Amino acid sequence: MPMSSLFKRLACNRLAATRRRSRRLHSRPDLQPHPLLATFSRLCAEGPLPAALALLPDLAAAGLRADPVSLCRLVKLCVRHGTASDGRLIHRHVASRDHGALAHGGGGGLFVSNSLVSMYVKFGLLDDALRLFDGMPQRNVVTWTTIVAALANAEGRKEEALRFLGAMQRDGVAPNAYTFSSVLCACRTPGELGAVHASTVKVGLDSDVFVRSSLIDAYMKLGDLDGGRGVFDEMLTGDLVVWNSIIAGFAQSGDGIEAIELFMRMKNAGFSANQGTLTSVLRACTGMVMLEVGRQVHAHVLKYDKDLILHNALLDMYCKCGSLQDADALFRRMSQKDVISWSTMISGLAQNGRSSEALRFFDLMKSEGVTPNRITMIGVLFACSHAGLVEDGWYYFRSMEKLFGIQPEREHHNCMVDLLGRAGKLHEAMEFINEMSFEPDSVIWRTLLGACRMHKNAHLAAYAAREILKLEPDDQGARILLSNIYADLRQWRDAEKSWKAMRERGVKKEPGRSWIELGKQVHVFIAGDLSHPLSDAIAQELNRLIGRINSLGYVPQTEFVLQDLGSEQKEDLLKYHSEKLAIAFGMMHAMEGKPIRIMKNLRICGDCHAFTKLISKSEGKAIIIRDPVRFHHFQDGVCSCGDYW
Repeated sequence: MPMSSLFKRLACNRLAATRRRSRRLHSRPDLQPHPLLATFSRLCAEGPLPAALALLPDLAAAGLRADPVSLCRLVKLCVRHGTASDGRLIHRHVASRDHGALAHGGGGGLFVSNSLVSMYVKFGLLDDALRLFDGMPQRNVVTWTTIVAALANAEGRKEEALRFLGAMQRDGVAPNAYTFSSVLCACRTPGELGAVHASTVKVGLDSDVFVRSSLIDAYMKLGDLDGGRGVFDEMLTGDLVVWNSIIAGFAQSGDGIEAIELFMRMKNAGFSANQGTLTSVLRACTGMVMLEVGRQVHAHVLKYDKDLILHNALLDMYCKCGSLQDADALFRRMSQKDVISWSTMISGLAQNGRSSEALRFFDLMKSEGVTPNRITMIGVLFACSHAGLVEDGWYYFRSMEKLFGIQPEREHHNCMVDLLGRAGKLHEAMEFINEMSFEPDSVIWRTLLGACRMHKNAHLAAYAAREILKLEPDDQGARILLSNIYADLRQWRDAEKSWKAMRERGVKKEPGRSWIELGKQVHVFIAGDLSHPLSDAIAQELNRLIGRINSLGYVPQTEFVLQDLGSEQKEDLLKYHSEKLAIAFGMMHAMEGKPIRIMKNLRICGDCHAFTKLISKSEGKAIIIRDPVRFHHFQDGVCSCGDYW
């Protein structure tokens, strides 16, 4: 027999002998536990909680002390089935002079104290947990970590979490992986994060999977994508937890392309995606309107057919990529649907210009017995706003509290300002703002400012812009939008004043960008920029398209050029708007039966809208353009928005 096997057998024999001696010792009649303690121990382990709590006064009256294991089981039972009052009752019993388990410290006392600290944290009684912590004669890494994690996750107490981490180290208690994983989310500045990161390196925990994952999350949340990527690239061996963190970080930061590329790398490295991975990748596909990649992710989702969160994310992706046919098919197949599923479909239909269907879906949702929530009502009001249904909007807004118990919040008020503003009822929108029960924020003023541009009301626009700048002095979008309104109205002197003020502040207007997915790659086009490798071919295709629609009556709408230039210069500027470049590129690579899908960072201008309608007619091609607010589905010379956007 090999020596290693012999040693293992000897060790097992010794362990078995020890257990036999222990059983013999505990079977001695003189060492049998008191019947009351035995009953208490069983109730702590099995419940019910009220019966266990009812024995506490009897134990105290009999001068009996329960063992630490039973007390910890009682605390856990209380967390699962009890209340904070029950927890305080247990604490008073344990801390009583007769019991003395906490006052004397020791292993058992510390064990129980840690359970009580954790109990208070789980009941949301952080100050009670801190008072108990302060009175403890002994603390170990579990005690400190429980408090540090609770403070890190509490609103407005992240600075305390970092202070406690320092106090823990000064007290001679070494933080473990869970301590660092918990406290990293409390870092609010690069300096704080750098200090904690250095501490993890110093104690050799920076390579721990969960610490590394938390480091990536922390860097990403501070907007330091390079820092997060640097932590990821230092990984010697792969782990799904870390892959998920880096993919989620890029997806949440708006860098969907990088998130998807990392997902491809993860698959090539032999890792299987889980629900967390797929949810992040779907978010990336949604943000970048990468429908084809999203469809590939759908194949991975099939094995999680009961995962409602994942299916809702998939539904959202199809809606926000403008593929309502896919969204509708998925919705009908879903075995489970909740209020999020219904709300996603309602908002998706509204954003894709199908407001009447969205409202019919809302009625169907109610008939199915699903209660709307605040998000549902935002989708309903959005549908009314983008279809010009002013009376319907007022009805839903005024009845949401009475019918569904939903108190209108800022978002709902903003929808009403948008509804009234789009309908040209600017003074009614202003009255609505003045009558609100809370002070309007910059979002509401921006909504009004956008409506003022749509309806060319420079006076009210200037007022709205001033209100925005009072709240957010560094907001440059308001200055740009106001200057555009002046230019729209050909008030060149006022426009020049705005432009001069912006130049002095170093403000640069964001250029129009459009992007299109082709073969898992995203091609980006910028207004007036002909640096794409296929620029010559794109310009040639664009000229061909313009020639085709000229015969259908296309005339460049130069009033959408917000500069004081000659008509030929204005036509040249319009010609190379980013969506026109993207459409020309899309037509060059068009596939039979598939629409051209384009994402745009700014609201589509009137000239590009008219251009795209005519292209869809002349070329017999469906074109879908998503701007920051809604979708435009162009087909046979008609847009889903009904020219109301």
